[in-house]
Amino acid sequence: MQVPIKKSLERVPGGMMIVPLLLGAVVHTLFPSAGGYFGSFTGALFSGSLTILAVFYVCMGASIDVRATPYIVKKGGALFASKVVASILVGLVLGHFLGEGPVSGGFFAGISTLAVVAAINDTNGGLYMALMGQFGKPKDVAAYSILTIESGPFLTMVTLGVAGLSAFPWQTLVGALLPLLVGAILGNLDRDMRGWLGGAAPVLIPFFAFALGAGIDLKSVWTAGLLGLGLGVAVVVFSGAILFTADRLTGGSGVAGLAAASTAGNAAAVPAIVAGANPAYKDAAAHATVLVAAAVVVTAILVPIVTAWWASLVRHREEERADGPVRDGEGGAV
Repeated sequence: MQVPIKKSLERVPGGMMIVPLLLGAVVHTLFPSAGGYFGSFTGALFSGSLTILAVFYVCMGASIDVRATPYIVKKGGALFASKVVASILVGLVLGHFLGEGPVSGGFFAGISTLAVVAAINDTNGGLYMALMGQFGKPKDVAAYSILTIESGPFLTMVTLGVAGLSAFPWQTLVGALLPLLVGAILGNLDRDMRGWLGGAAPVLIPFFAFALGAGIDLKSVWTAGLLGLGLGVAVVVFSGAILFTADRLTGGSGVAGLAAASTAGNAAAVPAIVAGANPAYKDAAAHATVLVAAAVVVTAILVPIVTAWWASLVRHREEERADGPVRDGEGGAV
């Protein structure tokens, strides 16, 4: 008898990340001492998120191809730069009003600069490549090799520092980037290593997701439902507008920009890493993790709808231009 566990998880947007994270949160909420009680390898699964993530980022780095074609660099670079600009703008505005901590009361309780910046910074690569494979060109799909640089907490740390919030020591910034760089070096020196390490990245996602969830008490984040929905919509609208503009300015149709206006599943890991590097963000991290996880699901639903709608409009306009006006025998348009 076979149970379609993997297929069922894949039907949920970001399921390989979201479902194990929620499972870990449920276990921690009902049995908060479970990890310490069992100890050993079981305990390590509850508390080893940073170690697993370090390996994950080495594997992700191996998928970066530094020999990308000029088009890929242009397209991927424009989208990457737009993501950075969007997150810095948000960091500057929210950082001015909120600082490092979360909102303490009301409907927006739990929202923080960290949560919003982390949700904007990292693109859902699988979703982007799937959408561009359907509505774009192969070289548009390959542009994600540049966007892969977003992976990890490095850009979020830089953004928070640029926004004037608590800065991170240069050693911490370099340390956040090193696993990705090591992977990139290995993957570009040996394409077999790229295939081997790159193929391992998806396998690690549910393990670090469970460990992250094991640090979340669901009783303290019950408001994440509507707030997470709002965050997801805001990511699509705000970052989508900036990415769409950048895509059009670089000769694109805007489809790639909209396809990149999502939140990656592994972005939910960033708040915990940032808080581990700088205690000033500790209060915001638990709420931010759940909010970003909600944004992953919301953007995974909205982005395909918006992208497909715009792609159909673009295709319709191209067909109209290709057909041109039908003319009569006198040379006038009918």
